[in-house]
Amino acid sequence: MLQALRDKTSGWIAIAIVIMLAIPFAFFGMEQYLFQNSANYAAKVESPPSWWRSAPDVWPVRKAVWVSREVTPEEFRQEFEMARQQARATQGEAFDARAFEQVDSKLAVLDQLIDRAVLGLAAERAGVAVGDDQVRDVLQAMPEFQVEGRFDPQRYQMLLQSRVPAQTPRQHQDELRARLQMVLLPSRVAATAFASEGQVTRIMELLGQQRDASVALLPAPAADTAAVSATELQAWYDAHRGEYRAPEQVSIEYVEISPGDVPAAQPADEATLRTRYEQEKARFVEPEQRLVSHILVRVPEGADAAARDAAKARADAIAAKARAEGADFAAIAEQESDDEGSKAAGGDLGWLERGIMGESFDAAVAAVEPGVPSAPVLTDFGWHVLLVREVREGQEVSFEDAREQLAATQAVSDGERAFNELIGRLVDQVYRNPSSLGPAAREAGLPVQKAGPFIRGGGEGIAANPLVQRAAFSDALVQDGTVSDPIELGTNHSVLIRVTAHDPERERPLADVRDEVVAAVRADRARKAVLAQADAAVAEVSAGKPLSEVAAAQGWMHMPMPGTPRGMPMPSAEANEAIFAAPIPADGKVSAGRVLQEDGSVVVYAVEKVTPGDVASASAEERTMLQAQLARMAGDEDAMALMRALRQRMRVTTVEARL
Repeated sequence: MLQALRDKTSGWIAIAIVIMLAIPFAFFGMEQYLFQNSANYAAKVESPPSWWRSAPDVWPVRKAVWVSREVTPEEFRQEFEMARQQARATQGEAFDARAFEQVDSKLAVLDQLIDRAVLGLAAERAGVAVGDDQVRDVLQAMPEFQVEGRFDPQRYQMLLQSRVPAQTPRQHQDELRARLQMVLLPSRVAATAFASEGQVTRIMELLGQQRDASVALLPAPAADTAAVSATELQAWYDAHRGEYRAPEQVSIEYVEISPGDVPAAQPADEATLRTRYEQEKARFVEPEQRLVSHILVRVPEGADAAARDAAKARADAIAAKARAEGADFAAIAEQESDDEGSKAAGGDLGWLERGIMGESFDAAVAAVEPGVPSAPVLTDFGWHVLLVREVREGQEVSFEDAREQLAATQAVSDGERAFNELIGRLVDQVYRNPSSLGPAAREAGLPVQKAGPFIRGGGEGIAANPLVQRAAFSDALVQDGTVSDPIELGTNHSVLIRVTAHDPERERPLADVRDEVVAAVRADRARKAVLAQADAAVAEVSAGKPLSEVAAAQGWMHMPMPGTPRGMPMPSAEANEAIFAAPIPADGKVSAGRVLQEDGSVVVYAVEKVTPGDVASASAEERTMLQAQLARMAGDEDAMALMRALRQRMRVTTVEARL
């Protein structure tokens, strides 16, 4: 039998079949083997080139001609850290660093970076370019770089230098240009959206709509005191088991270290203060400052030699004009400067010191003779003609004048050092006795206190602190029973805790919750009874009986509500929403319904007439404002649709292991 199989699988047909099967495995298997394992990216976006938009998504073609952008692990980590800082600033003490590290948070950040890569590729394919003028206009409109509503070059340079890592103006403008290039497509698509006059009219009719209605109020049902059978109890319990669970809870013991628990440090002696003064002498030196004005001649990015020479020639001419006898530098700056942020003020940049405007600018300012316009100086911004109007010499604060400040600073440092040394000794004791707080407490001369049991979000005092709760319910402390690391609650205020008891979330047996189940069954029966009454009333009204008669027969309060506007919380917000959700009644008919309110009462309503909003009474400004709002909403939806369509046309590969 085996010989027969061998004979039948050794012919030319079998060889052809093997070759045909091998081809796809060769292509796709090689791709996985050669590229996926050696990839050094967190995500990769690939797209057909602009000159072959229909290029097929097969490995040889994709590797040969498709264009791509990668999200590197470094880019992801930087963006994730920024997202972490924003979340911490927004949530404050409630921020959960451990929860933020979950995969879902990382994928959300990665998804944003993928969207940027998709938009970047789409912009390149569409030939989108952002000019210098557009970058400059956006830059000067950014509020963080403005002082009193006007772009301030000094503030701009200072903020760029304070970033981590520091940026030059050219680097920042290149980054801004790339971001503008990415958002240009969706923003232009959004800008094409509009709302027709018919749409505006219809929305205004709906928003201004009024309804003639009447309502009857069924009071909340009286308490149900009838007996509840064992069958009813068990059925309700089985259907609502999730509502009868005991939450997770813990008990802890802790040692709290406060500023008052650290012995006060002795005042620093003369030698210590003088040593600190010498070490921090830079703090007590006011640097030299120069009052500077300038005239800027921009050099376009990527300019050719002719354009650069032309800019230099113009700067030379301006410098000569400014040096002429009787020349008004401020007036020339208003006429000639390309710096929109300072030209209106005659080129005034204010008082500058080294380290604010960049090395090349600082060096040029330092070399300028006060009161004399300089020759053109080249920086990242372009050519500058500088005028140093005044020089304020640097001054040094003497030791005697700085003594009080030095003593206060030294006292704070000594207190922090003593506190940290105490914490260090406690940590040493914890390392030696990880399952007990006793040795650490004896080392500090502090009592071991207890708290609990408490649930998440509960507790009092120390136990209510979000940082303490996060540690107390962590797997490490719950499972190991060890002492925590010091938890910093404030300046020189920390606590060490140990979980002494843990009760996981559990189902409470019916015997323990019987009273709660009985109350729930009775409340449900009462609710169903009042709803049955309301439904019967709705049926009568829908059959043609006036709601006023139905209400009178039952002894319910009845209230006519002619001309009820949308959104008016009468008799309640829920009732108004239900009244305006009811269908428009046919001639001679009403639209009836009912709505259960939070207090257990029920509103039965009958809509008799619908009057559209008076469009003619709206002003042109109101109509224009609404039309713009509708257009923005439509534009946002169009931009999101574009984003979804672009992602569908591109190939996105993510490597979660590199997040």
